Amino acid sequence: MALPKRRHSRSRTRKRRSHDALTPPGLSLCGHCGEPKEPHRLCGSCGKYNGRTVYSLDAELE
Repeated sequence: MALPKRRHSRSRTRKRRSHDALTPPGLSLCGHCGEPKEPHRLCGSCGKYNGRTVYSLDAELE
């Protein structure tokens, strides 16, 4: 198994890791209820997507 001949400097290591930071997910508002949701996802509070009811939350309560 190959091993590095020399140790990488701190600056070289940090340059490589500069793109490893996590970014928060983008949020948009639901057009029906105004709750924040991820884009192109079903709204978790009202169950609508693109103006249509995809998942009825009333059926879950029964």
